Amino acid sequence: MAQMNFGGVMENVITREEFPLEKAREILRDETIAVLGYGVQGPGQACNLRDNGFNVIVGQREGKTYDKAVADGWVPGETLFSIEEAAQRGTIVCMLLSDAAQIAVWPKIKQYLTAGKALYFSHGFGITYKERTNIIPPADIDVIMVAPKGSGTSLRTMFLEGRGLNSSYAVYQDATGRATERTLAFGIGIGSGYLFETTFKREVYSDLTGERGSLMGAIQGLLLAQYEVLREHGHTPSEAFNETVEELTQSLMPLFAKNGMDWMYANCSTTAQRGALDWMGPFHDAIKPVMEKLYHSVETGNEAQISIDSNSQPDYREKLNAELKALRESEMWQTAVTVRKLRPENN
Repeated sequence: MAQMNFGGVMENVITREEFPLEKAREILRDETIAVLGYGVQGPGQACNLRDNGFNVIVGQREGKTYDKAVADGWVPGETLFSIEEAAQRGTIVCMLLSDAAQIAVWPKIKQYLTAGKALYFSHGFGITYKERTNIIPPADIDVIMVAPKGSGTSLRTMFLEGRGLNSSYAVYQDATGRATERTLAFGIGIGSGYLFETTFKREVYSDLTGERGSLMGAIQGLLLAQYEVLREHGHTPSEAFNETVEELTQSLMPLFAKNGMDWMYANCSTTAQRGALDWMGPFHDAIKPVMEKLYHSVETGNEAQISIDSNSQPDYREKLNAELKALRESEMWQTAVTVRKLRPENN
């Protein structure tokens, strides 16, 4: 375990150099890893583990997602089973279903979580809000988590490129005395760049805040507000989109992702620098109370309950698709379709 300086704060991290893949394979050599769910995180984690030489099976109910698993090389009756049979066969049972689906299948699979097994998550939701989800593990199993900081698609893509997506890890329950080594081996096995320690509660609080905040909810709200203001003041869709989204994603984000915000500022015009530094404060002051309100909603369990109630409705998928359709067909994102076609790499 290496100590690293993060902005003046020392944290413990696990790197591939100190915890090589060969060590991970040795720790998990007698394990059968059962990945339940082949939707968002399932494909990336299952395929990376398989490619890295671990014994992996997949549990998925039949349908379109099951067919995707078959197309990815999982063989029915050999490495692809029903969710219940995979849970029975696995020694590390991975709950990579959606939060709502985890609640639904828990009564069916908990009987297969026998002494010495490990119950694995990539999100702290089910355990942190166990009074609401009723996911209460037996006391004689390990309960562990590795949470990649990105989508399953990114995890797989970066793995195939020889890179790694950073992940947090946590041990909620250590019944065997091996929970930590199982967790770290699993994190290395799925192709994590480095691993940093957290708790189930901290992971879900930061994750729900981030998704609703800067990663998804807030960024769409910010982009749309600027786009609307430009359009309402007579700017064309192309101009408004380029100044709001295209320049951000194609030019500026790669710069500050690589070298930091100060470096990006230093490589923009002096007019841009002055304006950015002057307006940074007002935006921060306006947004921080909203972020505090959001965090409180997460901390109290309100956001979890909203998700559980909404995602458990029989018409949830239809309502979701309608909301996404409205987003997709909005002027800003229809403008994006044309702008993407005009990018040089597409011509």
